[in-house]
Amino acid sequence: MTHDAGQLPSDVTPGAVLGAPGALLVIISGPAGVGKDTILRELKELPSAVRREFVVTYKSRDPRPEEVDGEHYHFVTPERFREIWRAGGLLEAAEVHGQWSGTPVAGVRRALGEGRDAVLKIDVQGAATVKGLVPDALRIFVSPPSIDELRRRLIERATETPEQLVIRLRNAEIEMQSASEYDYRVVNVTDGASDTARLIDALIDTEHARRGTRRIRV
Repeated sequence: MTHDAGQLPSDVTPGAVLGAPGALLVIISGPAGVGKDTILRELKELPSAVRREFVVTYKSRDPRPEEVDGEHYHFVTPERFREIWRAGGLLEAAEVHGQWSGTPVAGVRRALGEGRDAVLKIDVQGAATVKGLVPDALRIFVSPPSIDELRRRLIERATETPEQLVIRLRNAEIEMQSASEYDYRVVNVTDGASDTARLIDALIDTEHARRGTRRIRV
């Protein structure tokens, strides 16, 4: 499903909220199939999760059988997505794999204003947009051990047609070229999501110590 980007507004004015001292905006990106959802599930089980809000993004598609509305994504129609964007409700929006994805700005501002880290799981395009709007955002890129291992994972999850699989792998190779632009890059080895989550948790703690009481404006 594709939509005309020209029909949608292209930006959200930053600066509405100055976050509480020390609260971070954390972006977690990586190609489809790298295990981001599993890593986030592990992060939510750590004691530090009480200091964070895992902001749920919008998707302009129907949920897959294993997906829960409001937990994995907020699933909306393309028309509703456009309404939310036009109203200034999205911090960023991008077309990914034929559907639109967008981050609700209210969730980000609420978390930061209350002194909690706002954690976003967004694609490379969205991460670049947010970094432009919020230069102090912390970006962490999750890579697979290899493109062959990523292919195996995508085949095993069986949510793509052969044609979609080719597109996702091609996009993954492009996305991984952006890893060097992130603050940190971590490799999620097979069956290693809990270790990857703990590493990301430690990286966030490191940034808290380094940045001190700096305040983020969104």
